[in-house]
Amino acid sequence: MKNLKKEVQAVTKEIKALTRKTEAMAKKVAKLEKAQPAAKAKPKPKAKTAKKAPAKKKAPAKKKAAKLTATDQVVNIIKRSKKGADVPTLIKKSGLADKTIRNILFRAGKQGKIKRAGRGVYMGA
Repeated sequence: MKNLKKEVQAVTKEIKALTRKTEAMAKKVAKLEKAQPAAKAKPKPKAKTAKKAPAKKKAPAKKKAAKLTATDQVVNIIKRSKKGADVPTLIKKSGLADKTIRNILFRAGKQGKIKRAGRGVYMGA
């Protein structure tokens, strides 16, 4: 029950943050719209009635892979290791700072994503 309450609070906090960001972006857009004068539309000359070539189909847009967060990156490294991973290994493989790794390990342990296999050794849950 406590975990559910914490998760709901976390979601609420994220929603509020997104709302603030959205409002800020809306203000910027409104400011830009006011700054740019409305362009007059030029009437297009009528083209002669001729057969048009069939339109070329566009290739589907390639989706960019979403960047992993630092937490996801560390948890993936831990899950890939069979015997578990220690902090120096995580620092070497992820390129993150020692303090960052330790904060991620604490948070991921609280969330149940990883478990301690021994002193300084972490395994995927």
